[in-house]
Amino acid sequence: MANPQSKQQQSQQIPHCYYEGYLEKRSAKEKVSQRLWASLCGNTLFFYNTIKDAEYVDRIDLDGFVSLLDDNSRDRNLEAARFQLRTKEGEFKITVPTLENRELWKGFIHAVAELSLPSTLNLLPGQVHMLQEVVEKERERQLSAAVQENLYLSLVADMPPCFHEVSRREAMSLLEKYPDCGNMLLRPSKDGSMAVTTRQDLNGSVFHHYRVIRRPEGGFVINLETPIPCASLYEVIKCLEEKTSGVLQPFILDNIYNDNITLVQQNDENGEKKLQPITGSPSLKTPPSGNQKPTVSPDAKSFSRRCNDGSNEMQESRHPACASVGPSKTGRFQSARTPHLRRLEVPPPPLSNNHNVENSPGASDRVSESLQSRVDQTQTVNMKCQ
Repeated sequence: MANPQSKQQQSQQIPHCYYEGYLEKRSAKEKVSQRLWASLCGNTLFFYNTIKDAEYVDRIDLDGFVSLLDDNSRDRNLEAARFQLRTKEGEFKITVPTLENRELWKGFIHAVAELSLPSTLNLLPGQVHMLQEVVEKERERQLSAAVQENLYLSLVADMPPCFHEVSRREAMSLLEKYPDCGNMLLRPSKDGSMAVTTRQDLNGSVFHHYRVIRRPEGGFVINLETPIPCASLYEVIKCLEEKTSGVLQPFILDNIYNDNITLVQQNDENGEKKLQPITGSPSLKTPPSGNQKPTVSPDAKSFSRRCNDGSNEMQESRHPACASVGPSKTGRFQSARTPHLRRLEVPPPPLSNNHNVENSPGASDRVSESLQSRVDQTQTVNMKCQ
């Protein structure tokens, strides 16, 4: 089966395609199988709607390979064959046109996922030899990919301050948005190398991109008409800065924070939304110190005034006989019902100096009646106050 790589695969650096063809795929979440064009590139299965499509619609990473089992259930197509592929992502039911296709798919999947071939495969000697070559190629590819990843991580750890892991378009946007931070940015390139993006003003923004290649013997090369070798990426940036007499400056984007709090507010009249900064800061109220008297709110003053007015009204509304009951020693008005209230005392009637009670006939009886009447009045008043 032919294995042509599409342009999209080449641009995205998809690994070499080992095997491909039409098949039907159904995951545990899908109720109906989909007929797709499948390409086994490296240790990943890419799925396309048709053989002519450049962009894949789904993929299965075989890094999490678990098992591969035959499915001997019958299909409406008697020649079709099935197998179940289990990975860490889930379980997939695959249907291929023939039994031979199933054995080949199983062989290629085992070759790239386990880097070995099971002895249970029903294949011709030539097919087994082809799969052994695939095992060797995939082993070298995975080893090279691991080395490249480690190399990239080491490069990132020793990058100049102007390195930003952004795409070409994002780099242009950063340089144009923050012109005061510099105009030369180092970034990764799609092909695995590095690139330098610069910006200058000439009736608008003018951008240039320079490719930086890593040399096998060490160091880097600025890929120009006359290549410029550099020992490190720091030297690449320094070289471009010196060649332009300081016109190109490294783009160093510090952490930029907003100076004010802004809100998205809507205009009540026309409904237009815009960013509105909040000016000023709320004042913080400090608690009163020990030498200062605490302030009383207007509500508290009003409540206290109403209470005082009510107390006066209660005093004025008491029985007239209780008016002689004054405030206590503490300064508070004592209720007539309290046991501390003084009882009303009625003084005896004054007697004249020349009046002799003992010598007047019946005088003693009249004095006794008068005193008894006063006592009775006093008891009546006290009962009303209580």
